[in-house]
Amino acid sequence: MTDIVLSIVMLAAFALLAGAYVYWRRTGETKQPALMVVLAVVAILNVLIWTIPGSDGTAPSDQVEVLGG
Repeated sequence: MTDIVLSIVMLAAFALLAGAYVYWRRTGETKQPALMVVLAVVAILNVLIWTIPGSDGTAPSDQVEVLGG
């Protein structure tokens, strides 16, 4: 289940980057696209935090227990 969530977050991050580029090219504004890029970077960093193994060799996403099933 966590793999699906992390995949959706990565797809959203790439969509944010593409949307920021398109928005910047159409309007010439910089503030809104910059905020979209910052959000995409934060999302990518969160995925990296959840997937990079720690000193014991297991990633935090491997330690998550599925609730209710």
